[in-house]
Amino acid sequence: MAENYITRHVEKGTVNISEDVIAVMVSAAVTEVDGVAGFGNATTPDLVELFGRKAPQKGLKIRFIDDKITIDVIVNVKLGGSITDIAVRVQEAVCREVESVTGMSAVVNVHVTGVAFDK
Repeated sequence: MAENYITRHVEKGTVNISEDVIAVMVSAAVTEVDGVAGFGNATTPDLVELFGRKAPQKGLKIRFIDDKITIDVIVNVKLGGSITDIAVRVQEAVCREVESVTGMSAVVNVHVTGVAFDK
């Protein structure tokens, strides 16, 4: 991931932010959302294609497209919560974090691939 940077042109030069930095912020935001059990795996062919063969275990893909950060997150949710509500809260948390730190718009796609049961 470290090869990809988001570049912002500012008055005195440029600022480059590593994709890894964005990934750390996104991971922190996702794990703080109530109802998220953790990151999931890309199990369907469409998700494997989207995430590639080497990164599905991370449950996260970040792309920089047209001055926007597009983030795909694969999560497992805890049993008993509304999947839609949890996914929306993940979107809101990730957007808030990324936009506040980078100043760029974020698009967040949440893929729920599993449900975790309480032990």
